[in-house]
Amino acid sequence: TLSPQPHPHRRPPAPLPNPCPMTSPAPAPPAAAAAQSPPPRIGLAGLATMGQNLALNIAEKGFPISVYNRTAAKVDSTLSRAAAEGALPVLGHRDPRDFVLSLARPRTVVLLVQAGPAVDATIDALSPYLDAGDAIVDGGNEWYQNTERRIEQAASRGILYLGMGVSGGEEGARNGPSLMPGGDFQAYSNIKDILEKAAAQTEDGPCVTFVGPGGAGNFVKMVHNGIEYGDMQLIAEAYDVLHRVGGLSNSEIADVFAEWNKGELESFLVEITADIFTVADPLEGSTGGALVDKILDKTGMKGTGKWTVQQAAELAVAAPTIAASLDGRYLSGLKDERVAAASVLEEEGMPVGLLEKINVDKKVLVDRVRQALYSSKVCSYAQGMNLLRAKSVEQGWNLNLAELSRIWKGGCIIRARFLDRIKKAYDRNPELANLIVDREFAREMVQRQGAWRWVVARAVEAGISTPGMSASLSYFDTYRCNRLPANLIQAQRDLFGAHTYERIDRPGSFHTEWTKLAREGK
Repeated sequence: TLSPQPHPHRRPPAPLPNPCPMTSPAPAPPAAAAAQSPPPRIGLAGLATMGQNLALNIAEKGFPISVYNRTAAKVDSTLSRAAAEGALPVLGHRDPRDFVLSLARPRTVVLLVQAGPAVDATIDALSPYLDAGDAIVDGGNEWYQNTERRIEQAASRGILYLGMGVSGGEEGARNGPSLMPGGDFQAYSNIKDILEKAAAQTEDGPCVTFVGPGGAGNFVKMVHNGIEYGDMQLIAEAYDVLHRVGGLSNSEIADVFAEWNKGELESFLVEITADIFTVADPLEGSTGGALVDKILDKTGMKGTGKWTVQQAAELAVAAPTIAASLDGRYLSGLKDERVAAASVLEEEGMPVGLLEKINVDKKVLVDRVRQALYSSKVCSYAQGMNLLRAKSVEQGWNLNLAELSRIWKGGCIIRARFLDRIKKAYDRNPELANLIVDREFAREMVQRQGAWRWVVARAVEAGISTPGMSASLSYFDTYRCNRLPANLIQAQRDLFGAHTYERIDRPGSFHTEWTKLAREGK
Protein backbone atom coordinates (compact mmCIF):
# COMPACT_ATOMS: atom_id res chain seq x y z
CA THR A 1 0.00 0.00 0.00
CA LEU A 2 0.98 3.65 -0.35
CA SER A 3 2.07 4.56 3.18
CA PRO A 4 1.29 8.07 4.53
CA GLN A 5 4.09 10.58 5.05
CA PRO A 6 4.15 13.71 7.21
CA HIS A 7 3.13 16.95 5.52
CA PRO A 8 6.22 19.10 4.89
CA HIS A 9 4.67 22.47 5.73
CA ARG A 10 2.03 22.07 8.37
CA ARG A 11 1.12 20.21 11.52
CA PRO A 12 -0.70 16.96 10.71
CA PRO A 13 -4.35 16.81 11.72
CA ALA A 14 -5.62 14.58 14.47
CA PRO A 15 -5.78 10.84 13.67
CA LEU A 16 -8.78 9.77 11.65
CA PRO A 17 -11.64 8.30 13.67
CA ASN A 18 -12.51 4.64 13.29
CA PRO A 19 -14.89 3.96 10.40
CA CYS A 20 -18.51 4.26 11.34
CA PRO A 21 -20.57 1.06 11.40
CA MET A 22 -22.12 0.59 7.99
CA THR A 23 -25.62 -0.19 9.09
CA SER A 24 -27.69 1.67 6.53
CA PRO A 25 -28.73 -0.54 3.61
CA ALA A 26 -28.00 0.78 0.14
CA PRO A 27 -31.05 1.69 -1.93
CA ALA A 28 -30.94 -0.67 -4.90
CA PRO A 29 -30.94 0.94 -8.36
CA PRO A 30 -33.92 0.15 -10.57
CA ALA A 31 -33.45 -3.26 -12.15
CA ALA A 32 -34.00 -2.01 -15.69
CA ALA A 33 -31.46 0.79 -15.28
CA ALA A 34 -28.93 -1.60 -13.73
CA ALA A 35 -29.35 -4.05 -16.61
CA GLN A 36 -28.95 -1.40 -19.30
CA SER A 37 -26.03 0.53 -17.81
CA PRO A 38 -22.44 -0.60 -18.48
CA PRO A 39 -20.02 -0.60 -15.51
CA PRO A 40 -18.99 2.95 -14.65
CA ARG A 41 -15.61 4.10 -15.95
CA ILE A 42 -15.17 6.43 -12.99
CA GLY A 43 -15.73 6.32 -9.24
CA LEU A 44 -15.58 8.96 -6.52
CA ALA A 45 -14.61 8.45 -2.89
CA GLY A 46 -15.39 11.16 -0.36
CA LEU A 47 -18.97 12.44 -0.34
CA ALA A 48 -18.79 15.69 1.60
CA THR A 49 -20.24 18.74 -0.14
CA MET A 50 -17.70 19.00 -2.96
CA GLY A 51 -17.50 15.27 -3.64
CA GLN A 52 -21.23 14.75 -3.66
CA ASN A 53 -21.82 17.65 -6.03
CA LEU A 54 -19.05 16.64 -8.42
CA ALA A 55 -20.39 13.08 -8.54
CA LEU A 56 -23.87 14.34 -9.41
CA ASN A 57 -22.40 16.68 -12.02
CA ILE A 58 -20.57 13.81 -13.74
CA ALA A 59 -23.68 11.60 -13.63
CA GLU A 60 -25.85 14.38 -15.04
CA LYS A 61 -23.49 14.66 -18.01
CA GLY A 62 -24.34 11.07 -18.92
CA PHE A 63 -21.47 9.18 -17.27
CA PRO A 64 -22.49 6.49 -14.75
CA ILE A 65 -20.45 6.85 -11.57
CA SER A 66 -19.84 4.69 -8.50
CA VAL A 67 -19.51 6.48 -5.18
CA TYR A 68 -18.07 5.44 -1.84
CA ASN A 69 -17.76 6.94 1.62
CA ARG A 70 -16.67 5.47 4.94
CA THR A 71 -19.84 6.87 6.51
CA ALA A 72 -22.92 5.12 5.15
CA ALA A 73 -25.17 8.15 5.65
CA LYS A 74 -23.18 10.11 3.08
CA VAL A 75 -23.73 7.37 0.51
CA ASP A 76 -27.45 7.31 1.28
CA SER A 77 -27.82 11.10 0.92
CA THR A 78 -25.94 11.07 -2.39
CA LEU A 79 -28.22 8.33 -3.77
CA SER A 80 -31.29 10.22 -2.56
CA ARG A 81 -30.15 13.37 -4.32
CA ALA A 82 -29.34 11.42 -7.48
CA ALA A 83 -32.86 10.01 -7.52
CA ALA A 84 -34.48 13.38 -6.78
CA GLU A 85 -32.43 15.29 -9.37
CA GLY A 86 -33.44 13.19 -12.36
CA ALA A 87 -32.72 9.51 -11.61
CA LEU A 88 -29.03 10.14 -12.24
CA PRO A 89 -26.82 7.04 -12.82
CA VAL A 90 -25.09 6.96 -9.43
CA LEU A 91 -24.24 3.61 -7.82
CA GLY A 92 -23.54 3.63 -4.09
CA HIS A 93 -21.06 1.41 -2.23
CA ARG A 94 -20.12 1.03 1.42
CA ASP A 95 -17.28 -1.43 1.00
CA PRO A 96 -13.99 -0.25 -0.61
CA ARG A 97 -13.51 -3.55 -2.44
CA ASP A 98 -17.00 -3.53 -3.93
CA PHE A 99 -16.54 0.11 -4.89
CA VAL A 100 -13.30 -0.43 -6.79
CA LEU A 101 -14.38 -3.66 -8.45
CA SER A 102 -17.61 -2.04 -9.68
CA LEU A 103 -15.59 0.03 -12.15
CA ALA A 104 -14.72 -0.85 -15.75
CA ARG A 105 -11.01 -1.17 -16.53
CA PRO A 106 -8.90 0.86 -16.67
CA ARG A 107 -10.45 2.09 -13.44
CA THR A 108 -10.35 5.73 -12.36
CA VAL A 109 -11.00 6.63 -8.74
CA VAL A 110 -11.40 10.31 -7.81
CA LEU A 111 -10.68 11.23 -4.18
CA LEU A 112 -12.30 14.26 -2.60
CA VAL A 113 -11.22 14.00 1.02
CA GLN A 114 -9.32 16.32 3.34
CA ALA A 115 -5.75 16.93 2.21
CA GLY A 116 -2.91 15.25 4.08
CA PRO A 117 -3.15 11.98 6.05
CA ALA A 118 -6.80 11.42 5.08
CA VAL A 119 -5.74 11.06 1.44
CA ASP A 120 -3.10 8.48 2.35
CA ALA A 121 -5.60 6.60 4.50
CA THR A 122 -8.13 6.50 1.65
CA ILE A 123 -5.47 5.34 -0.80
CA ASP A 124 -4.49 2.58 1.64
CA ALA A 125 -8.12 1.46 1.81
CA LEU A 126 -8.61 1.35 -1.98
CA SER A 127 -5.24 0.51 -3.53
CA PRO A 128 -5.23 -3.24 -2.65
CA TYR A 129 -8.04 -3.65 -5.19
CA LEU A 130 -6.52 -1.52 -7.95
CA ASP A 131 -4.57 -3.10 -10.81
CA ALA A 132 -1.73 -1.84 -12.98
CA GLY A 133 -3.11 0.75 -15.40
CA ASP A 134 -5.80 1.93 -12.99
CA ALA A 135 -5.68 5.57 -11.87
CA ILE A 136 -6.14 7.63 -8.71
CA VAL A 137 -7.15 11.29 -9.03
CA ASP A 138 -6.83 13.47 -5.91
CA GLY A 139 -9.17 16.44 -6.24
CA GLY A 140 -8.30 18.12 -2.94
CA ASN A 141 -6.19 21.18 -2.09
CA GLU A 142 -3.06 19.10 -1.54
CA TRP A 143 0.52 20.27 -1.07
CA TYR A 144 2.18 19.56 -4.42
CA GLN A 145 5.11 17.60 -2.98
CA ASN A 146 2.70 15.16 -1.32
CA THR A 147 1.25 14.50 -4.76
CA GLU A 148 4.71 13.93 -6.21
CA ARG A 149 5.47 11.43 -3.43
CA ARG A 150 2.24 9.58 -4.16
CA ILE A 151 2.95 9.57 -7.90
CA GLU A 152 6.20 7.71 -7.25
CA GLN A 153 4.59 5.28 -4.82
CA ALA A 154 1.71 4.57 -7.19
CA ALA A 155 4.07 4.11 -10.15
CA SER A 156 5.93 1.38 -8.27
CA ARG A 157 2.73 -0.67 -8.56
CA GLY A 158 1.87 0.43 -12.08
CA ILE A 159 -0.94 2.70 -10.85
CA LEU A 160 -1.38 6.09 -12.53
CA TYR A 161 -1.85 9.23 -10.45
CA LEU A 162 -3.23 12.75 -10.95
CA GLY A 163 -3.36 15.70 -8.56
CA MET A 164 -6.31 17.77 -9.79
CA GLY A 165 -7.19 21.23 -8.58
CA VAL A 166 -10.96 21.77 -8.42
CA SER A 167 -12.27 25.32 -8.07
CA GLY A 168 -15.76 26.71 -7.95
CA GLY A 169 -17.07 25.79 -4.54
CA GLU A 170 -20.31 23.88 -4.05
CA GLU A 171 -22.08 25.45 -7.01
CA GLY A 172 -19.12 24.99 -9.32
CA ALA A 173 -18.71 21.33 -8.40
CA ARG A 174 -22.37 20.69 -9.20
CA ASN A 175 -22.74 22.76 -12.35
CA GLY A 176 -19.24 23.07 -13.80
CA PRO A 177 -15.94 23.78 -12.01
CA SER A 178 -12.55 24.80 -13.33
CA LEU A 179 -10.34 21.70 -13.27
CA MET A 180 -6.53 21.71 -13.10
CA PRO A 181 -5.23 18.13 -13.45
CA GLY A 182 -1.50 17.41 -13.34
CA GLY A 183 0.59 14.25 -13.06
CA ASP A 184 0.34 11.22 -15.32
CA PHE A 185 -0.90 12.24 -18.78
CA GLN A 186 -2.36 8.78 -19.48
CA ALA A 187 -4.51 9.06 -16.35
CA TYR A 188 -5.85 12.34 -17.74
CA SER A 189 -6.41 10.89 -21.21
CA ASN A 190 -8.50 8.03 -19.77
CA ILE A 191 -11.13 10.46 -18.47
CA LYS A 192 -10.53 13.53 -20.62
CA ASP A 193 -13.99 13.28 -22.19
CA ILE A 194 -15.62 13.06 -18.76
CA LEU A 195 -13.71 16.03 -17.35
CA GLU A 196 -14.42 18.15 -20.43
CA LYS A 197 -18.16 17.56 -20.06
CA ALA A 198 -18.17 18.10 -16.27
CA ALA A 199 -16.09 21.30 -16.38
CA ALA A 200 -17.49 24.80 -16.79
CA GLN A 201 -18.06 25.75 -20.42
CA THR A 202 -17.02 29.02 -22.07
CA GLU A 203 -16.84 30.25 -25.66
CA ASP A 204 -13.21 29.07 -25.64
CA GLY A 205 -14.14 25.54 -24.60
CA PRO A 206 -14.31 23.55 -21.37
CA CYS A 207 -12.44 24.93 -18.36
CA VAL A 208 -10.02 22.02 -18.04
CA THR A 209 -6.61 21.27 -19.46
CA PHE A 210 -3.73 18.97 -18.66
CA VAL A 211 -1.58 21.36 -16.62
CA GLY A 212 1.70 19.46 -16.55
CA PRO A 213 3.62 16.62 -14.90
CA GLY A 214 4.25 15.94 -11.21
CA GLY A 215 2.49 18.21 -8.75
CA ALA A 216 1.79 20.94 -11.33
CA GLY A 217 -1.99 20.69 -10.99
CA ASN A 218 -1.92 21.16 -7.23
CA PHE A 219 0.58 24.01 -7.48
CA VAL A 220 -1.55 25.86 -10.05
CA LYS A 221 -4.62 25.49 -7.83
CA MET A 222 -2.58 26.77 -4.86
CA VAL A 223 -1.60 29.92 -6.78
CA HIS A 224 -5.20 30.32 -7.96
CA ASN A 225 -6.18 30.43 -4.31
CA GLY A 226 -3.41 32.93 -3.54
CA ILE A 227 -4.77 35.24 -6.25
CA GLU A 228 -8.21 34.67 -4.74
CA TYR A 229 -6.91 35.87 -1.35
CA GLY A 230 -5.65 39.08 -2.98
CA ASP A 231 -8.86 39.62 -4.91
CA MET A 232 -11.05 39.27 -1.82
CA GLN A 233 -8.85 41.62 0.21
CA LEU A 234 -8.93 44.29 -2.50
CA ILE A 235 -12.72 44.09 -2.80
CA ALA A 236 -13.06 44.40 0.98
CA GLU A 237 -10.85 47.50 0.96
CA ALA A 238 -12.92 49.06 -1.82
CA TYR A 239 -16.04 48.49 0.30
CA ASP A 240 -14.36 50.01 3.35
CA VAL A 241 -13.36 53.18 1.51
CA LEU A 242 -16.80 53.58 -0.09
CA HIS A 243 -18.51 53.11 3.27
CA ARG A 244 -16.22 55.10 5.56
CA VAL A 245 -15.01 57.88 3.27
CA GLY A 246 -18.08 58.23 1.08
CA GLY A 247 -20.69 57.24 3.65
CA LEU A 248 -22.40 54.91 1.16
CA SER A 249 -25.17 52.76 2.58
CA ASN A 250 -25.31 48.99 2.10
CA SER A 251 -27.98 49.47 -0.55
CA GLU A 252 -25.82 51.98 -2.42
CA ILE A 253 -22.77 49.70 -2.18
CA ALA A 254 -24.84 46.80 -3.57
CA ASP A 255 -25.80 49.01 -6.53
CA VAL A 256 -22.18 50.07 -7.06
CA PHE A 257 -20.86 46.52 -7.19
CA ALA A 258 -23.75 45.43 -9.42
CA GLU A 259 -22.89 48.25 -11.83
CA TRP A 260 -19.17 47.41 -11.68
CA ASN A 261 -20.05 43.85 -12.60
CA LYS A 262 -21.33 45.09 -15.97
CA GLY A 263 -17.94 46.47 -16.98
CA GLU A 264 -14.22 45.77 -16.74
CA LEU A 265 -14.56 44.45 -13.17
CA GLU A 266 -17.10 41.79 -14.14
CA SER A 267 -16.26 38.71 -12.07
CA PHE A 268 -17.72 36.11 -9.77
CA LEU A 269 -16.39 37.83 -6.63
CA VAL A 270 -17.76 41.25 -7.59
CA GLU A 271 -21.11 39.67 -8.48
CA ILE A 272 -21.49 37.88 -5.15
CA THR A 273 -20.36 41.00 -3.28
CA ALA A 274 -23.29 42.90 -4.78
CA ASP A 275 -25.62 40.13 -3.63
CA ILE A 276 -24.19 40.04 -0.10
CA PHE A 277 -25.11 43.68 0.55
CA THR A 278 -28.77 43.02 -0.31
CA VAL A 279 -29.31 40.27 2.29
CA ALA A 280 -31.14 41.18 5.48
CA ASP A 281 -30.41 39.42 8.75
CA PRO A 282 -32.70 36.35 8.70
CA LEU A 283 -32.09 35.33 12.33
CA GLU A 284 -35.29 35.25 14.35
CA GLY A 285 -35.26 37.75 17.17
CA SER A 286 -32.48 39.85 15.65
CA THR A 287 -32.63 43.62 15.51
CA GLY A 288 -32.86 43.57 11.71
CA GLY A 289 -30.59 45.34 9.27
CA ALA A 290 -28.08 43.89 6.85
CA LEU A 291 -26.61 40.50 7.66
CA VAL A 292 -23.11 41.57 6.60
CA ASP A 293 -23.05 44.11 9.43
CA LYS A 294 -23.66 41.36 12.00
CA ILE A 295 -20.68 39.26 10.92
CA LEU A 296 -17.59 39.28 13.13
CA ASP A 297 -14.60 40.91 11.41
CA LYS A 298 -12.37 37.88 11.86
CA THR A 299 -11.39 35.94 8.73
CA GLY A 300 -10.56 32.25 8.48
CA MET A 301 -8.26 30.43 6.05
CA LYS A 302 -7.22 26.90 5.13
CA GLY A 303 -3.56 27.24 4.18
CA THR A 304 -3.22 27.67 0.43
CA GLY A 305 -2.64 31.41 0.73
CA LYS A 306 0.17 30.79 3.20
CA TRP A 307 1.74 28.19 0.90
CA THR A 308 1.58 30.68 -1.99
CA VAL A 309 3.45 33.34 -0.03
CA GLN A 310 6.00 30.77 1.19
CA GLN A 311 6.66 29.61 -2.34
CA ALA A 312 6.97 33.18 -3.58
CA ALA A 313 9.64 33.81 -0.93
CA GLU A 314 11.52 30.60 -1.78
CA LEU A 315 11.51 31.44 -5.49
CA ALA A 316 12.38 35.13 -4.94
CA VAL A 317 9.16 36.25 -6.65
CA ALA A 318 7.61 39.45 -5.32
CA ALA A 319 3.97 38.86 -4.34
CA PRO A 320 3.20 41.79 -2.00
CA THR A 321 -0.53 41.99 -2.73
CA ILE A 322 -1.06 38.32 -1.92
CA ALA A 323 1.21 38.63 1.15
CA ALA A 324 -0.71 41.70 2.32
CA SER A 325 -3.98 39.79 2.02
CA LEU A 326 -2.52 37.00 4.16
CA ASP A 327 -1.30 39.50 6.76
CA GLY A 328 -4.75 41.06 6.70
CA ARG A 329 -6.29 37.73 7.66
CA TYR A 330 -3.76 37.22 10.42
CA LEU A 331 -4.46 40.67 11.84
CA SER A 332 -8.22 40.17 11.56
CA GLY A 333 -7.80 37.18 13.86
CA LEU A 334 -6.45 39.47 16.60
CA LYS A 335 -9.92 40.85 17.31
CA ASP A 336 -9.50 41.22 21.07
CA GLU A 337 -6.07 42.81 20.69
CA ARG A 338 -7.38 45.24 18.07
CA VAL A 339 -10.25 46.31 20.31
CA ALA A 340 -7.84 46.81 23.21
CA ALA A 341 -5.40 48.74 21.01
CA ALA A 342 -8.17 51.05 19.81
CA SER A 343 -9.05 51.80 23.43
CA VAL A 344 -5.46 52.52 24.50
CA LEU A 345 -4.76 54.73 21.49
CA GLU A 346 -8.06 56.58 21.92
CA GLU A 347 -7.00 57.48 25.45
CA GLU A 348 -3.81 58.92 23.96
CA GLY A 349 -5.78 61.10 21.54
CA MET A 350 -6.26 58.81 18.50
CA PRO A 351 -9.82 59.15 17.15
CA VAL A 352 -11.79 55.91 16.80
CA GLY A 353 -13.28 57.00 13.49
CA LEU A 354 -11.67 58.79 10.56
CA LEU A 355 -8.51 60.75 11.23
CA GLU A 356 -9.55 63.28 8.64
CA LYS A 357 -12.91 63.89 7.00
CA ILE A 358 -12.60 63.68 3.23
CA ASN A 359 -15.13 65.79 1.37
CA VAL A 360 -15.72 64.23 -2.05
CA ASP A 361 -18.67 63.72 -4.35
CA LYS A 362 -19.94 60.14 -4.15
CA LYS A 363 -19.87 59.64 -7.91
CA VAL A 364 -16.26 60.81 -8.07
CA LEU A 365 -15.31 58.52 -5.19
CA VAL A 366 -17.04 55.51 -6.74
CA ASP A 367 -15.29 56.04 -10.08
CA ARG A 368 -11.86 56.47 -8.52
CA VAL A 369 -12.24 53.43 -6.28
CA ARG A 370 -13.27 51.41 -9.35
CA GLN A 371 -10.05 52.42 -11.11
CA ALA A 372 -7.95 51.70 -8.02
CA LEU A 373 -9.54 48.28 -7.59
CA TYR A 374 -8.97 47.37 -11.25
CA SER A 375 -5.31 48.45 -11.22
CA SER A 376 -4.66 46.64 -7.95
CA LYS A 377 -6.24 43.45 -9.31
CA VAL A 378 -3.98 43.52 -12.36
CA CYS A 379 -0.97 43.60 -10.03
CA SER A 380 -2.31 40.71 -7.96
CA TYR A 381 -2.85 38.52 -11.03
CA ALA A 382 0.55 39.53 -12.40
CA GLN A 383 2.22 38.35 -9.19
CA GLY A 384 0.43 35.01 -9.34
CA MET A 385 1.33 34.43 -12.98
CA ASN A 386 4.98 35.28 -12.34
CA LEU A 387 5.05 32.78 -9.48
CA LEU A 388 3.65 30.09 -11.78
CA ARG A 389 6.25 30.86 -14.42
CA ALA A 390 9.12 30.74 -11.90
CA LYS A 391 7.99 27.38 -10.52
CA SER A 392 7.50 26.03 -14.03
CA VAL A 393 11.10 26.90 -14.88
CA GLU A 394 12.39 25.38 -11.64
CA GLN A 395 10.47 22.12 -12.10
CA GLY A 396 10.49 21.88 -15.91
CA TRP A 397 6.69 21.78 -16.01
CA ASN A 398 6.34 23.94 -19.15
CA LEU A 399 3.19 25.64 -17.85
CA ASN A 400 1.14 27.45 -20.49
CA LEU A 401 0.05 30.70 -18.82
CA ALA A 402 -2.36 31.57 -21.63
CA GLU A 403 -4.08 28.20 -21.29
CA LEU A 404 -4.30 28.55 -17.50
CA SER A 405 -5.92 31.95 -17.96
CA ARG A 406 -8.41 30.32 -20.33
CA ILE A 407 -9.52 27.60 -17.92
CA TRP A 408 -9.95 30.21 -15.16
CA LYS A 409 -12.48 32.13 -17.27
CA GLY A 410 -15.34 29.96 -16.01
CA GLY A 411 -16.27 27.84 -13.03
CA CYS A 412 -13.58 28.99 -10.61
CA ILE A 413 -13.68 31.58 -7.83
CA ILE A 414 -11.39 34.08 -9.60
CA ARG A 415 -13.23 33.90 -12.91
CA ALA A 416 -13.38 37.37 -14.40
CA ARG A 417 -13.89 39.15 -17.70
CA PHE A 418 -10.31 40.39 -17.89
CA LEU A 419 -8.89 36.85 -17.80
CA ASP A 420 -9.69 36.75 -21.51
CA ARG A 421 -7.39 39.73 -21.97
CA ILE A 422 -4.74 38.10 -19.78
CA LYS A 423 -4.94 35.04 -22.05
CA LYS A 424 -4.49 37.22 -25.12
CA ALA A 425 -1.51 38.97 -23.53
CA TYR A 426 0.28 35.64 -23.05
CA ASP A 427 -0.82 34.49 -26.51
CA ARG A 428 0.87 37.58 -27.95
CA ASN A 429 4.01 36.98 -25.90
CA PRO A 430 4.39 33.68 -23.98
CA GLU A 431 7.62 35.08 -22.47
CA LEU A 432 5.92 38.24 -21.18
CA ALA A 433 7.94 39.40 -18.15
CA ASN A 434 4.96 40.93 -16.37
CA LEU A 435 1.32 41.69 -17.18
CA ILE A 436 1.81 45.37 -16.42
CA VAL A 437 4.22 45.74 -19.36
CA ASP A 438 1.83 44.21 -21.86
CA ARG A 439 0.96 47.23 -24.01
CA GLU A 440 -2.79 47.03 -23.39
CA PHE A 441 -2.49 46.63 -19.64
CA ALA A 442 0.33 49.21 -19.46
CA ARG A 443 -1.91 51.78 -21.16
CA GLU A 444 -4.73 51.10 -18.70
CA MET A 445 -2.45 51.28 -15.67
CA VAL A 446 -1.09 54.64 -16.77
CA GLN A 447 -4.61 55.96 -17.37
CA ARG A 448 -5.80 54.80 -13.95
CA GLN A 449 -2.77 55.49 -11.80
CA GLY A 450 -3.92 59.04 -10.89
CA ALA A 451 -7.21 57.78 -9.42
CA TRP A 452 -5.38 54.85 -7.80
CA ARG A 453 -2.93 57.17 -6.02
CA TRP A 454 -5.75 59.46 -4.94
CA VAL A 455 -7.68 56.60 -3.32
CA VAL A 456 -4.64 55.25 -1.45
CA ALA A 457 -3.65 58.76 -0.31
CA ARG A 458 -7.16 59.59 0.91
CA ALA A 459 -7.33 56.28 2.76
CA VAL A 460 -4.02 57.05 4.49
CA GLU A 461 -5.23 60.54 5.44
CA ALA A 462 -8.45 59.11 6.83
CA GLY A 463 -6.67 56.36 8.77
CA ILE A 464 -8.25 53.53 6.75
CA SER A 465 -6.12 50.43 6.25
CA THR A 466 -5.75 49.49 2.58
CA PRO A 467 -2.82 47.03 2.65
CA GLY A 468 -3.76 45.33 -0.62
CA MET A 469 -4.20 48.49 -2.69
CA SER A 470 -1.11 50.05 -1.10
CA ALA A 471 0.97 46.93 -1.75
CA SER A 472 -0.21 46.81 -5.36
CA LEU A 473 0.64 50.47 -5.89
CA SER A 474 4.08 50.01 -4.31
CA TYR A 475 4.64 46.96 -6.52
CA PHE A 476 3.73 49.00 -9.60
CA ASP A 477 5.96 51.92 -8.60
CA THR A 478 8.88 49.65 -7.71
CA TYR A 479 8.64 47.60 -10.89
CA ARG A 480 8.51 50.67 -13.14
CA CYS A 481 11.43 52.41 -11.38
CA ASN A 482 14.75 52.31 -13.23
CA ARG A 483 16.75 53.41 -10.16
CA LEU A 484 15.91 52.08 -6.70
CA PRO A 485 17.60 52.91 -3.37
CA ALA A 486 18.94 49.34 -3.27
CA ASN A 487 22.39 50.79 -3.88
CA LEU A 488 22.38 52.03 -0.27
CA ILE A 489 21.26 48.62 1.02
CA GLN A 490 24.14 46.98 -0.84
CA ALA A 491 26.56 49.47 0.69
CA GLN A 492 25.19 48.70 4.17
CA ARG A 493 25.52 44.96 3.60
CA ASP A 494 29.08 45.37 2.42
CA LEU A 495 29.98 47.54 5.41
CA PHE A 496 28.73 45.20 8.15
CA GLY A 497 29.11 41.85 6.39
CA ALA A 498 31.62 42.26 3.57
CA HIS A 499 28.98 40.93 1.17
CA THR A 500 30.46 42.94 -1.74
CA TYR A 501 28.59 45.00 -4.30
CA GLU A 502 28.48 45.63 -8.03
CA ARG A 503 29.17 48.97 -9.70
CA ILE A 504 27.27 50.69 -12.51
CA ASP A 505 30.43 51.77 -14.35
CA ARG A 506 32.51 48.56 -14.48
CA PRO A 507 31.98 44.79 -14.13
CA GLY A 508 32.93 42.62 -11.15
CA SER A 509 32.32 42.44 -7.40
CA PHE A 510 33.82 45.01 -5.03
CA HIS A 511 34.40 45.37 -1.31
CA THR A 512 35.18 48.61 0.49
CA GLU A 513 36.40 49.30 4.04
CA TRP A 514 33.60 51.78 4.57
CA THR A 515 34.14 52.55 8.25
CA LYS A 516 37.87 53.12 7.84
CA LEU A 517 37.38 55.45 4.87
CA ALA A 518 34.55 57.31 6.62
CA ARG A 519 36.77 57.97 9.67
CA GLU A 520 39.66 59.06 7.51
CA GLY A 521 37.34 61.41 5.69
CA LYS A 522 36.31 63.02 8.96
